[in-house]
Amino acid sequence: MSSTAGKRKEIYKYLAPWPLYSMNWSVRPDKRFRLALGSFIEEYNNKVQIISLDEESSEFSAKSTFDHPYPTTKIMWIPDSKGIYPDLLATSGDYLRVWRAGEPDTRLECVLNNNKNSDFCAPLTSFDWNEVDPNLVGTSSIDTTCTIWGLETGQPHARVYVAGHVKTQLIAHDKEVYDIAFSRAGGGRDMFASVGADGSVRMFDLRHLEHSTIIYEDPAHTALLRLAWNKQDPNYLATVAMDSCEVIILDVRVPCTPVARLSNHRACVNGIAWAPHSSCHICTAGDDHQALIWDIQQMPRAIEDPILAYTAAEGEVNQIQWGATQPDWIAICYNKACEILRV
Repeated sequence: MSSTAGKRKEIYKYLAPWPLYSMNWSVRPDKRFRLALGSFIEEYNNKVQIISLDEESSEFSAKSTFDHPYPTTKIMWIPDSKGIYPDLLATSGDYLRVWRAGEPDTRLECVLNNNKNSDFCAPLTSFDWNEVDPNLVGTSSIDTTCTIWGLETGQPHARVYVAGHVKTQLIAHDKEVYDIAFSRAGGGRDMFASVGADGSVRMFDLRHLEHSTIIYEDPAHTALLRLAWNKQDPNYLATVAMDSCEVIILDVRVPCTPVARLSNHRACVNGIAWAPHSSCHICTAGDDHQALIWDIQQMPRAIEDPILAYTAAEGEVNQIQWGATQPDWIAICYNKACEILRV
């Protein structure tokens, strides 16, 4: 994204064997430039691939590839920046699955299914892994519910095992729930928000599940697809409506009124990611082949233009992630490509 390419490259590109949808940066300090990618093939058989960048050769290579039923709606590495937990990643699709990363063999540790008594499963649209307590995972589903899972990781007989149980399940929306995210407010363990097809952003507290707070409702009741909390200031979150070219920034202290709208995309927005290290930077990506970085410092004054634009993507950008442990790198996916961009 810089104008002059110095000694180090500014962009690294990886071409996968199939179209990509989900993608996530590894968090572990000993695994720099490692990402997990999920295929988007419109059939049962899909793949997940773990890739990492060889900083000597400047090339990405696949370290592990494994089968996954249906495309993954989301992939996340365990938010373990100190490297004290097993090297786990999770995927959502028909169920929530937790995997133990290995090279070349990644092993399925557990499948978490809340519909024990029926053959029917309500697909999961998304999930979030709690950063303060990595034993907590929240999932969102098209059946209008969110489920909070408790994970146990142990090491009997030197073999890591992972198991999970339902801590709570709640009806979160009037229609499908499309995304869920834990907030860093109030200790970071108990508060989360969700968005869904009813066009609302709702906030929950695990200590008081008898009520929720509506933070925002889309005026036309258009479905809200994505939700992301500011990583440094838990008062702010961003959401995006279906087929919308703009990202809405909300302040939980001023419910129902957007504090900013980021509207430079010329086609629908597919992804939003806040900077890991700064409260005033957010990146957005869309069908217009663009990834944009914004400085929202001057809110509530209108934010006219992004501070950086990457326009060289050769396709609709369907995923954007900002590396938590490498804040000068952003990753995007389009078509079969994953690119990391220095910002």
